[in-house]
Amino acid sequence: MLAASLALTALLPFVVAADPPPAKPSAATDLSSVDADFALQGEFYGSFRVGRRGSVAYGLQVVALGNGQFDAYVLRGGLPGWGWDGGDRPKFNGTRAGERAELLGEAGAVHVEATHATLVGVDGWTVTLPRVERTSPNLGLAPPAGAIVLFDGTDTGELNGVKISSDGLLEVGPITKRPVGDFRLHIEFRTPYMPAARGQGRGNSGVYIQQRYEVQILDSFGLPGEFNECGSLYRQVPPGINMCLPPLTWQSYDIEFRAARFDAEGKEKIAPAVITVNHNGVAVHDRHPIATKTGAGQPEGPTPRPILFQNHSDPVRFRNMWLVDLTPPADEGAAASTESCEHGGRATRGLRRRGTCHRLADRRPCSLGRP
Repeated sequence: MLAASLALTALLPFVVAADPPPAKPSAATDLSSVDADFALQGEFYGSFRVGRRGSVAYGLQVVALGNGQFDAYVLRGGLPGWGWDGGDRPKFNGTRAGERAELLGEAGAVHVEATHATLVGVDGWTVTLPRVERTSPNLGLAPPAGAIVLFDGTDTGELNGVKISSDGLLEVGPITKRPVGDFRLHIEFRTPYMPAARGQGRGNSGVYIQQRYEVQILDSFGLPGEFNECGSLYRQVPPGINMCLPPLTWQSYDIEFRAARFDAEGKEKIAPAVITVNHNGVAVHDRHPIATKTGAGQPEGPTPRPILFQNHSDPVRFRNMWLVDLTPPADEGAAASTESCEHGGRATRGLRRRGTCHRLADRRPCSLGRP
């Protein structure tokens, strides 16, 4: 029951709506493919004072399923990366009637409008959650000095298989001309609005590192965050938290990758590849060792390979893509260990090579901003 899950029923006489957290304005959105359901999908948030006992916050994610159908999930504490406590997500489903959707669940009801949503418990209490439109704090992140620019809206000289959309965005399918070893990668991507599609048919692409290891791109907004959803190491490891924003919202990946190490003959793997993935500024994988290739990836080996931005025939789009090469000199590569270190005694990540801690590229704060 929602009353039990949210532990609010007995407190509702004392609940007073507080101001919602400030939300950044949404990025420019391609609205050419939207329908009447689009205005109702999205995220809602409210923080409420509960008498003298402090405040409690709730998030709501409303997912459009096509033909006027919706699912919605209530999250205690806020939204993913923005206060949610990671607990149960009571589910509601229902349909749109005009400019409003009515959704029901065992816990009660949700009434959704373009500007706000109202939760109604089985005991009749109500709370109102204003709409919020979050954006990644890393949108527009400029390439540092010496970075390899993959796509900035004009130059595509570092990519093969390039196709530019009519609105000047990079379409799926390109592959880097350069093979990569260790690197830091920033990309911004936008999943399409495909409400009637399901699963792997809903805005599917991927960052296929060395054509061996895939970080999945998918419209997984509102889903639990499984091993084949957005942010996962495909079919191996789910994201630590599902940080997907609604479709047609620009999102970011910031990936730091350390290639697998092999012995001097290049035959035996002596250390696995290690990856950190920040999705919309939140770490969904943190220095995670990758056991083997993912999915249909190329076999592991000592030879660097390119990055493929996968084409599954869905209109995913990319912009602001750049790469920093972190590969150590050839004579240090075999001697590098998997041990991380604090460079200069500070909380700055480094990699220990030959007993010396070498500083890696600076990293942005990994927080979407909390309410």
